[in-house]
Amino acid sequence: MIKKTKRIRRKRSKGKSSKEYFGIDTHNAIKEFQHLESFEDKHSLYILRILPAFDKLVENLIFIHGFAKGPVIFEVLKSDCVTFLYETIHKFDPDRGTKAFSYFNVVAKNWLIIQSKKQAKMRRRTVSIESDLQESNSIDFYDEFSLEPQQDKRIIRQESIESLNKLLLEIKNRLKTEKEMACIDAIISLFSRVDDLELLNKRAIFVYLRDISSLSPKQLSVTMSTIRKHYRDISGRDEYELFLGL
Repeated sequence: MIKKTKRIRRKRSKGKSSKEYFGIDTHNAIKEFQHLESFEDKHSLYILRILPAFDKLVENLIFIHGFAKGPVIFEVLKSDCVTFLYETIHKFDPDRGTKAFSYFNVVAKNWLIIQSKKQAKMRRRTVSIESDLQESNSIDFYDEFSLEPQQDKRIIRQESIESLNKLLLEIKNRLKTEKEMACIDAIISLFSRVDDLELLNKRAIFVYLRDISSLSPKQLSVTMSTIRKHYRDISGRDEYELFLGL
């Protein structure tokens, strides 16, 4: 005789379900973000309700698919990918019925695949002198580079900021059109709150300036070109690079 075996059904215990890191709240926050006009409101909403979900989403994709080896590559790759997701928020259309998680999961994965292919191609051509550091996964690696800046460097940095502010105001006095004024005001505003901003890289800076100035990418590019000409005319040294390098 063949004995019938009963299937054991496991019931989920109540109160133990884990909260989704990218759920309906993030979905609604993204929809709300798309309709906000104030940069301050957008920035606050993004940092509090969207960035944590983007950060966790990208982190999971990198670990699951092995897009990065070592803490150096991981941090850079994650930061750039999260910034890319920030740039694509306006492209998401909730009216199509797609959940925000599904949309941004695909966007992030495709971006990481493209970057992974670029890195593989570059590795075949060159050998990195930092390979030993990038392969290190110990906590000591992070502790070694988490030191407070020296006092003299902090003083030099502060002086550089003050010098840069004066230079920006001098450039502003030379500008004429409304779009140029909107661009320089956005730059001044960005530098005034630089320590409070997340993901400060070239891509993020452009996105922040675009949001603050309300200029289109093309308008921003044209006005930035004019401002750069005035900058080169006024200053013989690159205050911007000095500021970011300290």
